[in-house]
Amino acid sequence: MVDLQNILGFAYCSVCAMLRFLQEGCNLPAHAMVLCRIKGRSDVGTHYAGNVGNQAEGYMWNKSGRLFGTLLRFLAVMASTALLAGCASTISARVTSFQQWPADASGQSYRIVPAASQVNNLEFDSIADTVRAAIGPTGLVEAAAGSSPRFDVHISYDNPVTQTWVQRYNDPYLNDGWGFGPAFGGYYGGYRGWGGGIYMTPSVSNVPVDVYKNTLTVTIKDNRNQGAEVYRSSAVNVSAGENLLQVMPYLAQAVFDGFPGNNGQVREVEYDHRR
Repeated sequence: MVDLQNILGFAYCSVCAMLRFLQEGCNLPAHAMVLCRIKGRSDVGTHYAGNVGNQAEGYMWNKSGRLFGTLLRFLAVMASTALLAGCASTISARVTSFQQWPADASGQSYRIVPAASQVNNLEFDSIADTVRAAIGPTGLVEAAAGSSPRFDVHISYDNPVTQTWVQRYNDPYLNDGWGFGPAFGGYYGGYRGWGGGIYMTPSVSNVPVDVYKNTLTVTIKDNRNQGAEVYRSSAVNVSAGENLLQVMPYLAQAVFDGFPGNNGQVREVEYDHRR
């Protein structure tokens, strides 16, 4: 009968190896490795995640060892599910900014001025609230009702759609959730479903997709300077789904990222997005 402490110790080490393997999987590792000590033994074994469940000490593969193998597979599946659920994707945007920002603007007041088509529009009101939440880097404060603010803030947004061709994995589980390309560069496969350390690239196909250009533009005008435009910033995010409202908080953050920046500056920004 295999010593229970040895079984539990090996289970702990194997699950740690699988967690390490999956965690680094988000960054496309070639393999993962873990060092562990099995309680009750004096030697330190080096186990590769690709061999977990297929190679173990000979004395462990008796009847109890087979039961342990089933338990190990269950623990590894649970660990895989928990870790992959926490992997973060990112949302990127291209930001173009122009500015002639006055030096004495900090602490001055602003108001959001809707266009005629945006008055009494609930969607616009929601997006205006998102811009309010992101406007902090300007140093401006919203004017009280009935007062005369120094700055007027104008908001425009759109998500025109076009069609293009992209590469997709034929396995849908390997594509990312935001529409453009594989989530990982490949996958690990191997003997008996445990991964033998052989890196295989799954097949891909060219498929047509709808492309949405989620766009937010914020313009700020200075009423002390005859309504001159002192800041204009546009953020564009490209996606394969009609998700303008979902990405709007990131676009609002992007238009004020690095405020006020250099005049005529074009830059790429990226934010973590947890699924």
